[in-house]
Amino acid sequence: MKCPFCNHSETQVTETRLFEDGVSIRRRRQCGACDKRFTTYERAEVSFPVIVKKDGRRIDYDATKLRGSFTLALRKRPVSTEQVGASIERIEEALLTAGQRETPSSRIGELVMRELQKLVKVAYVRFASVYRSFEDIDEFKTLVDEVSR
Repeated sequence: MKCPFCNHSETQVTETRLFEDGVSIRRRRQCGACDKRFTTYERAEVSFPVIVKKDGRRIDYDATKLRGSFTLALRKRPVSTEQVGASIERIEEALLTAGQRETPSSRIGELVMRELQKLVKVAYVRFASVYRSFEDIDEFKTLVDEVSR
């Protein structure tokens, strides 16, 4: 690993710890030339499945889009960023453990709805009303009745 201060190619690991999230490693390093210390993080590189949209287009998985969906649905609701992060991790874990190279966007939508229903029912209704593209008020009423049971 090159030193970020002097670009010297030899650095020494002085300390290694499992990072707080449990899926990455934090390493303290020291440069052999300038003696400055810096921190690096190691994380396993994983390959998410390609997302197949309703119109047949294929796009790469994008965690920021997923987080954006949660943010929009949970707007002005009392949910911590840790809870949102945990929900996103569960969705990503489900995508990875499925072992598929491609997954339909509808699968992600269903996973998001399941997580939102656990967090805040109002957010679930918000997301589902847009995701399912209700045509009339009766479909919406049916969803609200399901949630309120």
